[in-house]
Amino acid sequence: MESSDEQQSSPLPQQYSLLHDVLGSATAGIISRIVTHPLDTVKARLQAPSSSFATYRGPIDAIIQTYRHEGIRSLYGGFGAVIVGGTPGTVLYLTGYAFFRDTLSSLASNWGGNNTFNSNNKPALSQGQEFGIHFSSGMLAEAVTCIIYVPVDVVKERIQVQSRESLISNNNSLRKPQSYHYNGSLDALQQIIRTEGMKGIYRGYWATLASFGPFSALYFVFYERCKDWSKQILQDSKTDNTNAKRMDDGDLPLLYVVACSAGSGALASWLTSPLDMAKLRLQVQRGQTAAASNNTSQTTLYRGMFDCLKAAYKKGELFRGAGARVLHFAPATTVTMTAYEKCKNFYADTLP
Repeated sequence: MESSDEQQSSPLPQQYSLLHDVLGSATAGIISRIVTHPLDTVKARLQAPSSSFATYRGPIDAIIQTYRHEGIRSLYGGFGAVIVGGTPGTVLYLTGYAFFRDTLSSLASNWGGNNTFNSNNKPALSQGQEFGIHFSSGMLAEAVTCIIYVPVDVVKERIQVQSRESLISNNNSLRKPQSYHYNGSLDALQQIIRTEGMKGIYRGYWATLASFGPFSALYFVFYERCKDWSKQILQDSKTDNTNAKRMDDGDLPLLYVVACSAGSGALASWLTSPLDMAKLRLQVQRGQTAAASNNTSQTTLYRGMFDCLKAAYKKGELFRGAGARVLHFAPATTVTMTAYEKCKNFYADTLP
């Protein structure tokens, strides 16, 4: 009877293959983008330079005004780039994090000569080691994934903010740079390469990594810790602790997965909002400068991320768009991680 119980509670990760991880992360990425892309567009417009969001009173007002004046298509600006490039990026991001986490955990366990495993069949590590591993794994996964994410992010955000800039230019009788108008993701990519070269696509790599790296690192620290707390709560609530001690991530009830991913995403996105704001303004600035190099006096030029953060702080705009960022990332991470955990289980159960 005891052997039968142990067989039923055998660790679930051993049943996963790379195919299950890839399919689960790809499905999660697509579902998440469809649901949350309008919120991402609103975040980009609120975080753009002041003249671009002066008429918005907040995220909800931005959604209503954008839809009313520009239609649903504008809310999904840059969606093509996100699906084509972002889906492989999501796959690389989630599978990469799992790879770095498991590799670093094994190295830390072997380095200390500790080959013991905890009740979840993972290397027994101290809380400090777990923090370092999850933080480092998040940063490493983001560093690798930014090779794909940066071009996608540049194209997406240029398209997301361009309509608003053109509208304001018309209302204020200002110059309207025709060359800074994109007819879609492919056209935007071609124009950026033609006017700025390949460096224009990857020039924001370090700024993007400085923004999303800390977010990913903090997110996975919070998410992994929250899952451990959830397992402990479920374990303490059972009279027979045998099965609870062997609980794996895929065994967590849906409500717990949603709570862990939503809370972690909201906290990490709010803490790193100033970095994301600076990254976006630098990316938009490069497009404006390339489109109108002979008339830069109308645009505030930032010398780098620190200079942008300092200027935003002086204007009281350091957390401008933070609410919209939380409104985007909280559901985005919730949908992504919940879909990833559950889709991975689904593919493991249905595919050979």
